Amino acid sequence: MRNICLKLSYSGKNYHGWQIQRNALTVQEVFQKALKKVLHESDVEIKGCSRTDAGVHANEYFVSFKTDSLISLERLPFALNYFLPKDISIKKALEVPIDFHARYSCVFKEYIYKIWNHRVRNPFLDGYVFHYWYKLDVDYLNECASYFAGKHDFTSFCTLDKRDKKFLVRNVEYFKVFIENDFVIFKVKADGFLYNMVRIMIGTLLKFNKNKENPQKIRDIILAKDRSLAGPTAVPQGLYLNRVFYKGINC
Repeated sequence: MRNICLKLSYSGKNYHGWQIQRNALTVQEVFQKALKKVLHESDVEIKGCSRTDAGVHANEYFVSFKTDSLISLERLPFALNYFLPKDISIKKALEVPIDFHARYSCVFKEYIYKIWNHRVRNPFLDGYVFHYWYKLDVDYLNECASYFAGKHDFTSFCTLDKRDKKFLVRNVEYFKVFIENDFVIFKVKADGFLYNMVRIMIGTLLKFNKNKENPQKIRDIILAKDRSLAGPTAVPQGLYLNRVFYKGINC
């Protein structure tokens, strides 16, 4: 029995998130069909590193699965890509320890959120950025975002549902905002993220930017543990799972 880890990327534009659902097309469903054709195994259990939502993209995503197949690591990505649509691509395959789990072995994740900060929309970016035409003060946004850093209970910045347990504490290593031409990019790294956490943080920062509220109020909202005090949930189209970090595994 081998434990295989695959590194892939995908556009979420045409999918209802990663995880399989009954009445909607997902990345996992398409991936599993391709994997079954390559391995000729019907009961392969797939472990995904994250549950990205509808419309969310992944620059870097990992899945792990156990198999008896002897297919080479060099051939596996090419074989899978043959059966996958062009908006999903397998980049690399590696054999990992038998106890490796794509989700639970992860120690940090990094997300980016892209805003097209221009008065005129760009049709070539449709579905891949949030078009926001109001001026963004990057220095001010960085000051606000700095209050997210550290270990906090992020109840105020998540949508509670059955996927989240009572423990809502996460450790944010950094939250940065920077400009690239007409893009404003938000980048956040943490040991884990709650449901809609990044999008709510982005929506809150945009609300603060518009109203020019005191940046220290971010800290007050965190301490309040009250979702109603934070901003709206930003649209999913600008969100990308950017990097995934594992201890002792060179991916």
